[in-house]
Amino acid sequence: MFSRILIANRGEIALRVIRACREMGIESVCVYSKADEGAAYLRLADRTICIGGPSPAESYLNIPRIISAAEVANVDAIHPGYGFLSENAHFASVCRDCKIEFIGPSPEAMAKLGDKVECKKIARESKVPVFPGSEGAIDDEGEAVKVAAKIGYPVIIKAAAGGGGRGMRVCHNEAALRSGLKQASNEAMNAFGNGSVYVEKFLEGARHVEIQVVGDKHGNAVHLFERDCSAQRRHQKIIEEAPAPLIDARRRDDVAKSAARLVKNAQYAGAATVEFLMDERQNFYMLEVNTRLQVEHPVTEMITGIDLVKTQILVAAGEPLPFKQRDIKINGHAMECRINAEDPARNFAPCPGTLTTFECAGGPGVRLDTHCVPGYRVPPNYDSMIGKLIVHAPDREQCIARMDRALGEMRIEPIKTTIPLQQQLMRNSAFRAGGIDIHFLERLLRN
Repeated sequence: MFSRILIANRGEIALRVIRACREMGIESVCVYSKADEGAAYLRLADRTICIGGPSPAESYLNIPRIISAAEVANVDAIHPGYGFLSENAHFASVCRDCKIEFIGPSPEAMAKLGDKVECKKIARESKVPVFPGSEGAIDDEGEAVKVAAKIGYPVIIKAAAGGGGRGMRVCHNEAALRSGLKQASNEAMNAFGNGSVYVEKFLEGARHVEIQVVGDKHGNAVHLFERDCSAQRRHQKIIEEAPAPLIDARRRDDVAKSAARLVKNAQYAGAATVEFLMDERQNFYMLEVNTRLQVEHPVTEMITGIDLVKTQILVAAGEPLPFKQRDIKINGHAMECRINAEDPARNFAPCPGTLTTFECAGGPGVRLDTHCVPGYRVPPNYDSMIGKLIVHAPDREQCIARMDRALGEMRIEPIKTTIPLQQQLMRNSAFRAGGIDIHFLERLLRN
């Protein structure tokens, strides 16, 4: 087992890893940027090292500075958290070259599954359902037009090397496809350093359902059931829950097993999420594989009782998975609200600033993953998420009631947050009935 781990991230996920390390008897070294200097969570690490200025390029994306900090601190491993360098195969390779364990998949597995074109190829070989579309990256407009004509509109253009809605365009006709192709490619190049895009069928009225999987270095792979992430805007999730409501148990089992099979065939060690879209007939089509820990991992932890961060560390240290598929059961229902420093009334404009008031929710079945405290300054340099409110209850109805209550206990001032919108959703009849599609929130906001 590792004696010292460097955490190459910030905020609530850095704190989450610090806590896991503390419980496992492992020393934690947390790097930080000048924008995060003085943040309360840094006091809980065994050691902290400033690695640069406020911009991600100067700090959390700066591989030489992170590696230098790791060597100075004499760490055994690096945990990348999520975002930043967590899905960067080059970073994983540099760690390996420097004899530092990367807590995540091998560079080879990450490259295979992180590239959406290559991932679809492996998925087909593993008998995982995929969308009809281009077999590989699209090189020119003519080829894209031929693919779209074959599979039918609407289609979606996607970046091969990234996600989060960047490099993505929905096209309902040929003119939109031709204009969107170059825009998507340029956006993908700016965001991910790779302008490759591909085209596939776009589902109207689809639900976003993803499967949590984890594999080890001994050839074992299991799934931890699914999460529903259909409550989203601009392809970014604001509410996640597990298990997904209104899904046939046999269909759930089939798609979950296919996700575990994909990870096993890719010789993947670590936590991953296989994302699917599901149509009205509950047919599943794979979107992509996230080769890292997901923001929404706590809802899976709540229904299974499995600590995914500790499992990541065990697997990276060469230990076999401490559980078999038959050991993993669903217990109750869990839901997570991503609390963002954004103003929903102003098209989710970021709201950085100093928190004069930060009062947390509590009570039975309530968990708040956050690095914020009164007096914390939300910087403008990073993602706007300032916390995750997670609740667990015996069933979905009680879970919604508990989340509504917990959201009402939160007081964050003076900045705007997404809490009022999430409270509105908890009381919305369509959301409460379950089975909303990925465009539900956009329609709600338009009305």
